[in-house]
Amino acid sequence: MMKLRFLFAVVIFLTSASVSAEMQMQGGDAPADARDPHAYSGGYSLDGGPYSLKAQRQLRLADEHHFWNVMFDRLEYGKGDDSEGLTYDTQAWFGRTYDRLVIKAEGEGDDGDIEEAETELLWGHAVATFWDSQLGVRHDSGEGPSRTWLAFGLQGLAPYWFEVDATAYIGEEGRTALSVEAEYELLLTQRLILQPRVELSAYGKADEERGIGRGLSALSAGLRLRYEFSRQFAPYLGVEWAGQLGDSADLAQAAGQDDSETRLIAGVRLWF
Repeated sequence: MMKLRFLFAVVIFLTSASVSAEMQMQGGDAPADARDPHAYSGGYSLDGGPYSLKAQRQLRLADEHHFWNVMFDRLEYGKGDDSEGLTYDTQAWFGRTYDRLVIKAEGEGDDGDIEEAETELLWGHAVATFWDSQLGVRHDSGEGPSRTWLAFGLQGLAPYWFEVDATAYIGEEGRTALSVEAEYELLLTQRLILQPRVELSAYGKADEERGIGRGLSALSAGLRLRYEFSRQFAPYLGVEWAGQLGDSADLAQAAGQDDSETRLIAGVRLWF
């Protein structure tokens, strides 16, 4: 019985090996009667036929297209006990999925004059999911002498949906600075959104001509409640506290200015 089983196994093995050699499943020429893969295409192919687009790809993926966006995150009027004025905070970018040209502009004005303005021209590159590195220059203008900085930072979405923008700066005459912004969107409804926002600035060297002291310099914290008539247009109301810290507060007091202020604000957030 064992001999019969052995002989049967040998016959099966030899038969399958012979069939495999004849079929030549891998490599070799196709059989003469093989089906034509283009038999039902009517003579058309990806790059051939009377209606094909010569020298042009038929499929382009999303990361091969250029996109753009302009966002006015804050365009608002604020009024405090002793001052009032306009504030703008906008960002625009143009590019692809991984590389973009980014422009940031932020400033405050009063009576038609720009008191403080920061403009950045950056090159953004995606380094991780939801995170871009940014490298470029920043220019400060407004009251006092202008300053120019080399900028390097990270911008993206942190765990638990916090939007974070952190940038380090190196300026002339050994000046250094750090700016960190964080905000969160709490959806009360699909259209009514409460947005807490915090911004902190620090400098490695005093710049008395611009009223900036060494160390932690400025802190602002606010709440904005907006209603989105559409995703692109959302007016809001809110309140914000802004203050000078450390040596910057001392410089403000020496100049006869308040080192902190609470303002009521009204504005609009829009993008296109």
